[in-house]
Amino acid sequence: MKTNCLQKLRTIGVMLFLLVFVHVHGQLKYLEDVKGMPEHPRILLLKGEEEKIKNNIQADPVWENMHQSILSECNQILSLPVLERIKTGKRLLSVSREAIRRIFFLSYAYRMTGDEKYFKGAEKEMLAVSRFSDWNPSHFLDVAEMTLGVSIGYDWLYDKLSVDSRETIKKAILTKGLDPSFNSKYAWFLKAPHNWNQVCNAGMSYGALALYEDIPELSKTIIDRAVETIHLPMHDYGPDGAYPEGYGYWDYGTSFNVLFISALEKALKTDYDLSSAPGFINTAYYFQNMIAPSWKCYNYADCGLGGNLSPAMFWFSGKVNDKSLLWNEKHYLSDNRNKGYLQNRILPAVMIWGAGMKTNEVTIPQKKLWVGQGVTPVVMMRTSWDNPNALFVGFKGGTASSNHAHMDAGSFIMEANGVRWAMDFGMQEYTSLEEKGVDLWNRAQNSQRWQVFRYNNFAHNTLTVDNQLQNVKGYAKIDSWSDRTENMNAVSDLSAIYENQLASAKRIVAIVNQKYVEVKDEIKTIDKPSTTIRWTMLTSAEMKITGKKTMELRKDGKKLKLQVDSPGNIRLKTWTTKSTNDFDAANPGTLLVGFETDIPADTDAVIKVSLIP
Repeated sequence: MKTNCLQKLRTIGVMLFLLVFVHVHGQLKYLEDVKGMPEHPRILLLKGEEEKIKNNIQADPVWENMHQSILSECNQILSLPVLERIKTGKRLLSVSREAIRRIFFLSYAYRMTGDEKYFKGAEKEMLAVSRFSDWNPSHFLDVAEMTLGVSIGYDWLYDKLSVDSRETIKKAILTKGLDPSFNSKYAWFLKAPHNWNQVCNAGMSYGALALYEDIPELSKTIIDRAVETIHLPMHDYGPDGAYPEGYGYWDYGTSFNVLFISALEKALKTDYDLSSAPGFINTAYYFQNMIAPSWKCYNYADCGLGGNLSPAMFWFSGKVNDKSLLWNEKHYLSDNRNKGYLQNRILPAVMIWGAGMKTNEVTIPQKKLWVGQGVTPVVMMRTSWDNPNALFVGFKGGTASSNHAHMDAGSFIMEANGVRWAMDFGMQEYTSLEEKGVDLWNRAQNSQRWQVFRYNNFAHNTLTVDNQLQNVKGYAKIDSWSDRTENMNAVSDLSAIYENQLASAKRIVAIVNQKYVEVKDEIKTIDKPSTTIRWTMLTSAEMKITGKKTMELRKDGKKLKLQVDSPGNIRLKTWTTKSTNDFDAANPGTLLVGFETDIPADTDAVIKVSLIP
């Protein structure tokens, strides 16, 4: 009893300190007129709204299957030992993410079934992480995700929790979650124009919503702060919706951005016009078009290859009333072979945002070319949405100076006949590099980041000039494009990428007559005796040289002809993907194919490569 009293006094002390802090540090900009909140549960799904989900489950076998899959996964979770505070390198993030998954899944199961075992499982997990010494504020994503997960459970199960459990969990949210966000050492995320801002503001706001009746002024301050500062990363969706950090980080940053907005809409009946930020609603089309016919994504930058179900897409589809946005999601939703979606920690949100949506109403997309400008301009084009053998090309501009970017301006990927012939490695696991002491997050021109094999231009499907790195500060947009059936194409001026290496450089990537892909480089050399151009394409196919300017690639019983059309001496080559650096990942089963050519000083040259299935 004495210990409980001391804990309560400490909690009250923290509350008082933060309230004084709030009073001293400014007035509200957005939430000034907010007088109260709905009763618990108030985050995402209000009391009684379970019925809409149940009706959807009864009306649609796809949703019934998803619901039963979540319940089955919850039964597996109940057999697991509770989470422990075990860091991986400098991160507790994997534990925080698993905490969200377990608590969100189990809380959903309890609200939908009323089965006591799911409540007890969720309570046990919340109490376990609440007793951690801290939630690792030095890597604040860990705090944000843990706070979000625990807050959902606290809010959704509030009426069922005992007074002691509430007190323990509330104290943890306050002292291990919200309190550190006012420490300038950790709160740099408020000024970040990328996913950290989105994730951390969402996590802190969920904590604020969960504890509102105990700390109303502090809660309003935290949410107000989030509405103000989340504009920074949301600005980078403009003008068209292309997400600077690629597919994987779109799913991360945007999903948490949607979790934040959706929670505001539910609890406060407004999103303070965040949804109207330029490009934000349209970003769903970016995400949709990033999936190729193989159901793998265009994995540029620090991204994995796998495509996946994204609950956020159901929120976007409802916003724009376009069910064709769910063409890919229906595929993943119906994938009963491996059910990879069960590892998605926010999966129960799909039942909320998808409520009322009938899967048989999903229609096929009509547009086969999508272009987005912005920080990382990108274009995706295809010959079909429903033919697994369709041609698909992803092509990008951008800059290596943006968050998570590689030296890959001008790079492309290409699929045909169900094979990804031109590929991208994507990311190397950060911990494997950090453990070796690699200066991974320094993006200066000569930083160690660009020595990482997967990150520099030598390993991407682009040009290398005289064995030099691309210019980190260079930037390339998509200058023009066409969706004509006979010549679907996009053009990017890469001159700034090769500043002081080439006088000018332009790359045109096209799907010609729906039959093959053409990559054309129009370049002009500078005034030096000779310039060596290296043209590379990363592939997992087997290769043999079949002529002076032709190669044949083979994979999975399929063939692709690579044909070079260029004046001068073309030296067809392959390059190994095995690095001599001890910090680089192994890249088995891959090689770089292409050629080198020497071009005289001050010369205009056109290099054309056809990729013919």
